[in-house]
Amino acid sequence: MGDATKPLSELGLTALQGEDVAITGLAVDSRLVKPGHLFAALPGVKAHGATFLSAAIERGAVAVLTDRAGEEIARPLIAGRSIALVVVEDPRQSLAYAAALWFGAQPATMIAVTGTNGKTSVATFTRQIWQGLGYEATNIGTTGVEGSFTAPSSHTTPEPITLHKLLSEMAAAGVTHAAMEASSHGLAQRRLDGVQLSAAGFTNFTQDHLDYHATFEEYFAAKAGLFTRVLPEDGVAVINTDDPKGEELVKFAAVRGQRILRVGHGEDVEMRLGGQRFDASGQNLRFFWEGEAHLVRLSLIGGFQAMNVLTAAALAIGCGADPKEVFGTLPGLTTVRGRMQLAATRANGATVFVDYAHTPDAVETALKALRPHVMGRLVAIVGAGGDRDRTKRPLMGRAATDYADHVIVTDDNPRTEEPATIRAAVMEGAGPEAQEVGDRAEAILRGVDALGPGDALLIMGKGHERGQVIGTDVFPFDDAEQASIAVAALDGKI
Repeated sequence: MGDATKPLSELGLTALQGEDVAITGLAVDSRLVKPGHLFAALPGVKAHGATFLSAAIERGAVAVLTDRAGEEIARPLIAGRSIALVVVEDPRQSLAYAAALWFGAQPATMIAVTGTNGKTSVATFTRQIWQGLGYEATNIGTTGVEGSFTAPSSHTTPEPITLHKLLSEMAAAGVTHAAMEASSHGLAQRRLDGVQLSAAGFTNFTQDHLDYHATFEEYFAAKAGLFTRVLPEDGVAVINTDDPKGEELVKFAAVRGQRILRVGHGEDVEMRLGGQRFDASGQNLRFFWEGEAHLVRLSLIGGFQAMNVLTAAALAIGCGADPKEVFGTLPGLTTVRGRMQLAATRANGATVFVDYAHTPDAVETALKALRPHVMGRLVAIVGAGGDRDRTKRPLMGRAATDYADHVIVTDDNPRTEEPATIRAAVMEGAGPEAQEVGDRAEAILRGVDALGPGDALLIMGKGHERGQVIGTDVFPFDDAEQASIAVAALDGKI
């Protein structure tokens, strides 16, 4: 948790003005500043953090960390006060390093996973593999903090002060292994800088987050930062080379001298997927590790899970685990909540699955992956979130129609947008045969009602989420729970 006080110099910071003052803590929110704190005044989307410096000073801040723009705002506010001013080119990165030094401890073995899809599954499977090997392990990401140490998390990649406090608490609790999701936002905002990684993984790269990143190039550059900046030169890069961007990352990793473990279908990759056979409850894999063949049974639905599992296995091996021991844990892996999760089964044998697919590629991938497990019709429920990338909405509708037998378009998290407008954009891609049902609970009920023997319903978009955001309010809503209620009601169980 850090000492009671530390001088700025011990946190890698040098005051441009003022003394090497001892501080008692760190804060990025002026409302959380306490006497003796360093206040990080960061550039923001709506306002610069330095505009809140007066409030931070009133609450007892003795130092401010900011950039050149923040310096201009800060200088008149601290004139005549004994407040240290630290001005750096990249204050987010400096804060991340300072937070790491302030809190000190981290789990000894840490990995991070980036990519548009699959981050949560790979991080969770890596944690499950480690636990299967007897380690105290956790994963941090979209579903919170899970495993040997649990805690809620409001961000896929927590901001540095929260993150390093968490890592310190985990280490104190005996956690030795941790797997993190590295979101593009988190990487762009330097939240992972200061985390001591042993290995990093890349899953894939498709359209998402263009509401935050201006271009595909900027989005990819953010993700590439995990390998070009955060993972040290002696780290292990586990890269899906089936994805075209994977080969670019291999070049980046090679330049930095990182050990590279490629995952994919190519003949020359270290972890190669050779074949899959699907049935109603899972799949059998044939894969090769450094040229040697292995067979394994997975109780996981969806062909894409094979790549997630093999990526996780390669990450565990890259961190020093024995390959054969790692492969021995794979049959015990369980699906991540909200990721191709079997939510309910009808009396007639029809199944209902919930998945977090919320991009065009993820919708296509999820439906194509579920198809081999389904003997009858495949029904899809799809929607799109409000206040997010609008260009993907018709593409999501089109993907659903292309790969499902029947499509129901409903509300996702409309947020502050008009729900009907969002649905109309999705319907534009889904076509006239799709059914529009605004109320999500009713859409799930109708989808379940449409299922005959051997059919399956895939509810996409919200996955593990337990609330629906309408306006600025969050209303309780759990897709898996609603599916269970619908099945129970239609099968006469309630």
